[in-house]
Amino acid sequence: RILGDFEIRVEQAEFSEINVASYTEGGTMVDMQLFRNGVKVVRSFRPDFVLVRQHPKGSGPNEDYRNIILGFQYGQVPSINSWPAIYNFMDKPWVFSHLLKIQKKLGKEKFPVIEQAFYPNHKEMVSTLITPRYPIVVKIGHAHGGLGKVKVNGHTEFQDIASIIGITNNYCTTEPYIDSKYDLRVQKIGNNYKAYMRTSISSSWKSNTGSAMLEQIAMNDQFKHWVDAVSDLFGGMEICAVSAIKGKENKDYIIEANDCTMPLLGEKQDEERKQISDLVVARMQKVCGPPPSISRSLSGFLGSPFSMTSVNPMQAMNAQQPPPPPPPQQMRQMETPPPRPSNPQPPPSQDSSKTSSATSSPQTDRKPPPPDFTEKPTPAKSDDAEMSFQNLKRAFSGIFGDNL
Repeated sequence: RILGDFEIRVEQAEFSEINVASYTEGGTMVDMQLFRNGVKVVRSFRPDFVLVRQHPKGSGPNEDYRNIILGFQYGQVPSINSWPAIYNFMDKPWVFSHLLKIQKKLGKEKFPVIEQAFYPNHKEMVSTLITPRYPIVVKIGHAHGGLGKVKVNGHTEFQDIASIIGITNNYCTTEPYIDSKYDLRVQKIGNNYKAYMRTSISSSWKSNTGSAMLEQIAMNDQFKHWVDAVSDLFGGMEICAVSAIKGKENKDYIIEANDCTMPLLGEKQDEERKQISDLVVARMQKVCGPPPSISRSLSGFLGSPFSMTSVNPMQAMNAQQPPPPPPPQQMRQMETPPPRPSNPQPPPSQDSSKTSSATSSPQTDRKPPPPDFTEKPTPAKSDDAEMSFQNLKRAFSGIFGDNL
């Protein structure tokens, strides 16, 4: 529940199972089509908040869902992380360039980013004048989970990889192969920090594939400094992680950063899911205010049929109705003139008139005219205002009953 009384209904789906339409005045509508237990579920709803846990861009040609990200940003739907941050994480070289910016600001000792080279296409790989120091790791495009990574031991293999990249029409990066002791993963969920050490026990050079031993280790100031610096990117992120390698010479190499789509590791995944859900509820308490008195309007009255305009019914009715006349008893008291004294006093002199109240004129003895308390006719309402008031009254009576 948020704001004490309103329950949260959760809808969960993949990017491939939803479609989004956003309107400048009507907000965002989501159409969801998916199969649950063999049954096709079709549902449309208006989201109030979005938590993104899936990469919006995968390794396949049809796994680029930036159009969905644009739709949610267009509709100004709040999310974790922010839509600009999620959009900026759709290409790893773009994120790596911001890691280099952090390194220039903090220094290589405090933020040790691995050395890397970027090739926009295969042509630069073939005609390059700088020969890499082998062995190297070639990362093709924007991939996750060990996909698109190849270990190259010599120049001949490097030229073979370049020919393959030539038919994929994609970019690639190269970095030196580090003979590592273990991998490091430092993550941040709100104000909760954790660090993990992953040691490969298989013959694969990729420690994130095959069999590996995972162990949670103690957080230190250096790890916290890394993930805090990354969390400040792109306007700030509530959920992020830093991946690094510990070389056999006991030197650290930061290889990449991840956003809210990072996978959960270890035996405390339920605890981390609880932390994410608490973070979402806390954010919804701030950005999702109480629902408007009218969350939907009649077509043609407030404009768009998807209007989210908030209308206070009591203020709207008071704006259309004239002020009520005073009670009859008060009217009689105001219309009855005050009784005259039995012994009238002589008119005050010129000196005494100077000390009279502000309502009396110091230059004349003429009394002001008595106030007119007669009820004046109210000017007639225009036809448009009368029709708007009647439509509003019917809308309120349909929502709140006939008590208005």
